[in-house]
Amino acid sequence: MIVSYDVGSLPLEKPSETLSEHFRERIIQGFIDKVKAGIEISNYPQYRDMNEMFLEMMDGVVKTRDGYRLEKKPTLKPYSKRIAEIEVLRLNSKKVSEKIGGKAKIKMCVTGPYTLSSLFTYPDSDIFLFLAEVMAEVVRENVFREKNAEVCFLSLDEPVFGMVDDPRLDFSSEGRDILVKAWETIFYQAKSRGLTTSIHLHNTTLNLFWHVSPLDVVESHVDDPFYSSNQTKKALEETDKFVKASISITNFDTLIRKKVMDNPPTKVPIEQKIGEVWKKIKNGEIDPHIFIEEVSLMEERLTKIVKSFGVERVTYAGPECGLGGFPSYNCAIECLRRTSQAVKNVNRQLT
Repeated sequence: MIVSYDVGSLPLEKPSETLSEHFRERIIQGFIDKVKAGIEISNYPQYRDMNEMFLEMMDGVVKTRDGYRLEKKPTLKPYSKRIAEIEVLRLNSKKVSEKIGGKAKIKMCVTGPYTLSSLFTYPDSDIFLFLAEVMAEVVRENVFREKNAEVCFLSLDEPVFGMVDDPRLDFSSEGRDILVKAWETIFYQAKSRGLTTSIHLHNTTLNLFWHVSPLDVVESHVDDPFYSSNQTKKALEETDKFVKASISITNFDTLIRKKVMDNPPTKVPIEQKIGEVWKKIKNGEIDPHIFIEEVSLMEERLTKIVKSFGVERVTYAGPECGLGGFPSYNCAIECLRRTSQAVKNVNRQLT
């Protein structure tokens, strides 16, 4: 059976609201709403910046006008070892369990060392391992298994990897080996605690991830050739890894663009049309739900990926990325509901 999980982020329920006002309530309700939408392994609701939330946990890291820099080898602050969102779910696990009608299965996402390193001024390759050692400690400090809830899945988010030309990752460069070791450092912490491990990518052109032995699952974006490549199928079998099928587009500009381009062409530039749609959404003149993809399309994508790789290699499915860019909270939850329904439909066809 294919299991559904989400990437993490959600928009705040009220755009004018600051997260600090109702942090605990937003985390609890966001998680409950994800599960009730049908997501089987739900990521802690991510409302904060995925880079800053982890860099703020580190000693030896200084934020400057030009970016971050290392004053010394980074370490985890002794009073800041817990991810606040996961701690909220742990402390309120009984309440969450009662609301969802069972044990809460929590996915923990942490930002990868490559993506974090991109925020530093003049970083060399050693920074990959420095940051990875801290993130491995974050993983170690935040895994828990209790009666009503458990962290059972780790996703390492590396959206910057493969998106820029980086001489540190040139063929035969030392940086490639250091990055693989950095990823392994984090994943070993998760695997030793019984977690399934995955890497979330926006580009899979650089194939270093295949060399990471404690990595279980690879995921990318809907339109990545990764999902239709014979090379992917071969690599999955050779490395005994699996894919999470990304079956719903989460970039709302892309969703608007697709809908606009279905209409007869005009002389108005497409970017201007997208801007006009956003304005109407914010003014309440257009219901944003009309831009969410249909269950049938998501189902079609998943079926195609299963046919390409075999159901034994497609163990998970879900949206391609976080939903923090959606125009409303309800719209984001509806996307999760449709995605979950598509997974259920395909599972029924496979049995």
